[in-house]
Amino acid sequence: MSLHAFVDESRRNSTYLLAAALVEPRQLSHLRKLLMGLRMPNQRELHFKKETPARRRLIVSRLIDADVRTDLYVACCRRGEEKARQRCVTRLTDDLLDVRAHRLVMDSREVRDEHDQLTIRLALGKRARETGLVYEHLASENDPLLWIPDIVAWCYGAGDDWLRRIKPTVRNVIDLREP
Repeated sequence: MSLHAFVDESRRNSTYLLAAALVEPRQLSHLRKLLMGLRMPNQRELHFKKETPARRRLIVSRLIDADVRTDLYVACCRRGEEKARQRCVTRLTDDLLDVRAHRLVMDSREVRDEHDQLTIRLALGKRARETGLVYEHLASENDPLLWIPDIVAWCYGAGDDWLRRIKPTVRNVIDLREP
């Protein structure tokens, strides 16, 4: 399968969430168009925490209708957010290799992107070229598909009704918190 993964993060207290939207190539254009159409006039991107509750409900319902699929990686960040993130990135990379994903796009954190690049290179090991997995960091306004993991991670982290609403999009929750 030639999946594309779009990744963003969220943090709630000591819980670190990394969401990966898994998109098949045939869905790429349709989902980009859908998300672009959900922006308000003069809005460059959807950033979920800035949306009103009514807009949030509308956006989530549109994602459900579009049959979006995501995986969520959960880690504890009491020992450091970067450590939690890299634990999630390592597992995500392994999981993407298992499903023969083609592309990994992560929301850029600017200078901290180097941490992800190192972790991905280590996870790919000596088989990097033969996996066919390409990866990059982009600013979220450069690809609307990065808005999906932002939305899912925000809702999951918010819990209660938001978690209930977004749950149909969540395929797997990978709990990486240490016992």
